[in-house]
Amino acid sequence: MGAGNDNLTVPTSAESITFGMLPELIGYRLRIAQIGIFRDFCTSVDEPEITPTLFGALVLIDANPGMKQTQLADAIQLDRSSVVSVLDKLEARGLVERVRAPENRRANALHLTTEGRRILDSLIPQVRAHEERVLRNLDPAERAQLQKLLGRLVLAAG
Repeated sequence: MGAGNDNLTVPTSAESITFGMLPELIGYRLRIAQIGIFRDFCTSVDEPEITPTLFGALVLIDANPGMKQTQLADAIQLDRSSVVSVLDKLEARGLVERVRAPENRRANALHLTTEGRRILDSLIPQVRAHEERVLRNLDPAERAQLQKLLGRLVLAAG
């Protein structure tokens, strides 16, 4: 990000407020960025009930057919009860099916349904366009640097 873009502007309907130390905190800036990116995602996709988390789950299940719920929970950093809620939503829409894993009858193997594959195929170009839009002010080197830095933060926080 360029040197003149370090000021944090948060639109607010309230009269002007002072943010104190918050703009100095990387976690605060990441959260504000995440909220904006998630808002744009939700207005960018034709499926109003598909959130970034549900999309991520669809992508992971597609890339790893037969993955277990615990693997999905680890991959998207959700606790087990939250991943059950995600899967309930996807299953209720007919996008994912849980099948008892043959090697472990207590575990569910996850698979996209035909409808799940169709929806994912329609979402991918929309999500790519969304991604391009939110990154439009970063050149390729800045995008690569951002990904690298975020990866380092993930490792440090893990």
